[in-house]
Amino acid sequence: MLLCALLGLAACQSAATPTTPTEVPTEATLQQQINTAIGQAPCTADAQCRTIGVGAKACGGPMAWRPWSTQGGAKGEALQSLTDQLATLQRQRQAQSGMVSTCSYLSDPGAVCQAQRCVLKKTADANS
Repeated sequence: MLLCALLGLAACQSAATPTTPTEVPTEATLQQQINTAIGQAPCTADAQCRTIGVGAKACGGPMAWRPWSTQGGAKGEALQSLTDQLATLQRQRQAQSGMVSTCSYLSDPGAVCQAQRCVLKKTADANS
């Protein structure tokens, strides 16, 4: 305690507070962050709607496509970072477990604005 008095209170507080390493997010945490970032995907025009690949198949490519909106400011870089982190974690898990998949490619269906929300195009619409 005498040492604390000599060094000052701030030095004792920082020494007493253990530092924790930065936690690596889990797949579930990243999924939740992606859902939060996408939100309701509000839109007023198709031009505001985008898609982003989410997850990773064992053979490559995304597990799914999600629609998102540019309305309210650009968030594409943050969303891409989250989806990249999720894909990396899933690829690591798949490699460690020896997981395989059908290797079918899931093409980007695109997104449109319907009822003021960005939604994935229907399969028939995506082919046109």
